[in-house]
Amino acid sequence: MSQPHIRILATGGTIAGIAGSAIKHEYRAGEIGIDEYLEKAGGLGLGAELSGTQIANIDSANVGPAVWDALHAAAQGALAEDDCHGVIVTHGTDTLEETAFLLDQVLPAHKPVVVVGAMRPADAVGYDGLRNFANAVRVASDPQAAGRGVLVVMGDRVFAARDVYKVRTRGTEAFRGFPRESVALVTPASLEWFGAPWRNGTGAAFRWTADLPEVAIVYVHAGLDAEALRRQVGPGTRGVVIAGVGEGNMPDAVRGELAKLATEGVRVVRSSRADEGLVDREPADDKRGFVAARALNPQKARILLQLLLASGQGDPAAIQRAFDGG
Repeated sequence: MSQPHIRILATGGTIAGIAGSAIKHEYRAGEIGIDEYLEKAGGLGLGAELSGTQIANIDSANVGPAVWDALHAAAQGALAEDDCHGVIVTHGTDTLEETAFLLDQVLPAHKPVVVVGAMRPADAVGYDGLRNFANAVRVASDPQAAGRGVLVVMGDRVFAARDVYKVRTRGTEAFRGFPRESVALVTPASLEWFGAPWRNGTGAAFRWTADLPEVAIVYVHAGLDAEALRRQVGPGTRGVVIAGVGEGNMPDAVRGELAKLATEGVRVVRSSRADEGLVDREPADDKRGFVAARALNPQKARILLQLLLASGQGDPAAIQRAFDGG
């Protein structure tokens, strides 16, 4: 039986980082090219044919629309090839959840797409990158990974892109999922799914556009006032995501200013700066034209709102349905 062909799209990050020492804290992200990386991985006996494309080789703090545009084009092209069984994206962990969520919205789900990173550079003691990569190959090679959208593999766990988020600055157990925790457990030798595929249909939810509209994230803190809010909203801003306290709460003056912005056509989404928990609709959200982010954190809420606005959707009720997952 022939081995599955997995296409690797490399963007850099810690998984391709070098410290120059096994114990140094400082390191340079995005130093190892994909060809060199696949040469290292070639001796692991992963049971798959791997080919690689270097999309970027950068710290993921520098990832943005230009990288996303190139990454989407490469992933779309690979998924359209008959001999490609799955795609793996290697990525830095700082913005990994944003790239994974974006790709989940703009790629079809008929073949596995897996995003993977590492918390330690390649020459560090206890480097986790090769194990995470081997796990990602295991997932991307499994036909049962199809129909689940984009998946993230970190620390022997598989997460759905909509759920995953980074919770720690250091350590190999840096990612969690909410409201679903992991959707599978994986090792280089085993894979156990927790349930059937959930993606309704295999097509992409949104058509990709590199020209995403400007959406601001405003972080609520004690003493935030309407004037400070207005300074963060420019003339080209089409949406605001509030990283609110508690269940998407904010000072009354800020709430009133956001209601004014909503009447001016700026779409407003209430999310929470807390790590976990739902932000439900409030009785006055309809009157104010606000949207509740539900389980999405501020950075993912921003991406979803950008995609909705780019697709021409401006109705708060329709936007709310998208945030509800419908």
